[in-house]
Amino acid sequence: MKDEKNSGWRGSADLWLQAAYEQLIDCGVDSVKVMPLARQLGLSRTSFYWHFSDREALLDAIVAIWEAKNTGNLVARCDAFAETITEAVFNLFDCWLSDDLFDARLDLAIRNWAMNDGNLLARLNHADNTRLTALKGMFSRFGYDKVQSETRAMTVLYTQVGYISMRVLEDKAARIERMPDYAMIFTGQPPSEAEIERFRARHPTVVAAGVEV
Repeated sequence: MKDEKNSGWRGSADLWLQAAYEQLIDCGVDSVKVMPLARQLGLSRTSFYWHFSDREALLDAIVAIWEAKNTGNLVARCDAFAETITEAVFNLFDCWLSDDLFDARLDLAIRNWAMNDGNLLARLNHADNTRLTALKGMFSRFGYDKVQSETRAMTVLYTQVGYISMRVLEDKAARIERMPDYAMIFTGQPPSEAEIERFRARHPTVVAAGVEV
């Protein structure tokens, strides 16, 4: 009986995408090739072409996922309702703590790939500019002037890019504990205890009084 995960002898577009994604994350774009993926999936090479016109179409689909997920969700979190700038920053911080909102490994893989691909570099620069514009808008919405909005937005963005590029390994609970201080550094204002508690409640791996809850 044929393995149902392969959705029949042709597989599925999602199956090919997932295999290509994992290969990109683990080994870089040069390792994402049709024949090795076919062997990995136990499918024929020709079955790939039922879903994608060529390798470039597969790679473009991965980039589109990255743009929609990482940049799209970051912009949405910047635009989310908040009564204060610190609450708005906590909304953004959800991206750094949820793989469903922001895929840091994919962001790193895209940045590494773009070093040798001019077309992708242009898309990466556009994505970073879009993120920066959203961050600036978040700060200006709460009364920061143009210079302050831009400087603080750059600080937030470049700090996170640094986390990603340096592959910082940090205990999630410890990072959550530091985030109120990050919010104060980024905004110049201390978050309220109510804001901190609401943020922690969204991420229940936080350690309180030395006990994981």
